[in-house]
Amino acid sequence: MTLLILTADALAPLRHGFFTRRGGASSGIFAGLNCGAGSSDQSDVVRINRARVAEAMHLALPALVSVHQVHSADVVTVSGPATSPRLLPPEPPANGASATIGAARPRADALVTATPGLALSVLSADCQPVLFADTTAGVIGAAHAGWRGALDGVLEATLDAMERLGARRADTTAVIGPCISQLAYEVGPEFMETFLAEDPGLSRFFAQGIGDRYQFDLPGFGLYRLRSAGVGHAEWTRHCTYSDADSFYSYRRSVHEGQADYGRLISTIRL
Repeated sequence: MTLLILTADALAPLRHGFFTRRGGASSGIFAGLNCGAGSSDQSDVVRINRARVAEAMHLALPALVSVHQVHSADVVTVSGPATSPRLLPPEPPANGASATIGAARPRADALVTATPGLALSVLSADCQPVLFADTTAGVIGAAHAGWRGALDGVLEATLDAMERLGARRADTTAVIGPCISQLAYEVGPEFMETFLAEDPGLSRFFAQGIGDRYQFDLPGFGLYRLRSAGVGHAEWTRHCTYSDADSFYSYRRSVHEGQADYGRLISTIRL
């Protein structure tokens, strides 16, 4: 099956893609393009899927770089491919230590680079994949922003790291890819209270659900954080991962269906 890749005009002319699950080699509950090495899918099949993504990005697989995602606000700056590890924290630590790609990928949730020939990638399965670009400065970024990461500032941290490479927020475009929509994102009162403790005004991202439940607007919150941070342009592709099982993996849907695991979507951008 041919790969189905979603793109955004706002990120043109850079090669990028919010890859759907279509066109992959995985089977069973992972059927399609599962790119999650942390899933229980066969590792060789995941590698085949990632190789197809790299080919679609017109790169060799080692140039498709990623991190070990942990729902944090941490960002790494990438200056080399996996075969020549040069992943560095946005501001080098005092001891001069560096992080590397591969078996010991750095634990973070966003990447930035000004190095041509690299594709930054993040995985998601309901959380927001966000691709960034300042085409004037030649700086790009990619972030995995679930509710925790977005609340803790991963989107702002990505913009900060891009600025250290020469980008300007006013010249930066950010596009949120397929993620869970408000209609499908039911949460409890304690979840909303976590947000209200940060800012009572964040109540506008919650709609009343059934009983004591609420519906949280994750992409709306992401757009708010991006625009408040001064990004030049921000948009959402308006695709819901939960409601379209043919095109997207969804962690929440897998839980509701009693599945043992779930696939991960990949989103990438390159200079």
